[in-house]
Amino acid sequence: MNKTIPIESHPFEPFLPDGAVVLMLGTFPPKPEKWSMEFYYPNRINDMWRIAGLIFYGDKNHFWIEEEKRFDLPRLKEFLIERKIALYDTATQVRRLKDNASDKFLDIVETINLDKFFKARPTIQAIVTAGEKATSVIAQKAGVEVPKMGKVVHCNYNGNDFDLYRMPSSSRAYPLSLEKKADAYRTMFLQLGYEV
Repeated sequence: MNKTIPIESHPFEPFLPDGAVVLMLGTFPPKPEKWSMEFYYPNRINDMWRIAGLIFYGDKNHFWIEEEKRFDLPRLKEFLIERKIALYDTATQVRRLKDNASDKFLDIVETINLDKFFKARPTIQAIVTAGEKATSVIAQKAGVEVPKMGKVVHCNYNGNDFDLYRMPSSSRAYPLSLEKKADAYRTMFLQLGYEV
């Protein structure tokens, strides 16, 4: 590994609504010049918030402010708090091997401290990972096989029981249509007892 590549630390604090039941984890944010806001999935062309808009409001642009070319952060936070969804990433420190956010070219230096999350929010019942690399980190910590796309596996990590859902990456680089990604996430939310 090229040790001359600088190590980046995660730029955001964990988003932890009271009573959070779901913890959604990506791998690591893109570089700041790609952000449309200082929050998770900030890239204008990332589909996570379009997926949420489609599932919960029937409108992929529900969280998008077209005239400002950015996502509506207050509206997003209100949505996440109301539905008790926490956000963070599986990597807390990385090296970007290709100067981009592609999982393929991220060298994870330090991973999430899951104990802190379960201590802060013992109400967490499920961890939802977006993409293979993020899923692999949690599966390894929990000592389970990486589930197939769209599948769930029950885990116990240091006495904390949770279901691990592996979901499609919300990156446009992932070769699946927005509608099919939304279908996968909709199925997962229904299994978790959400009204969608």
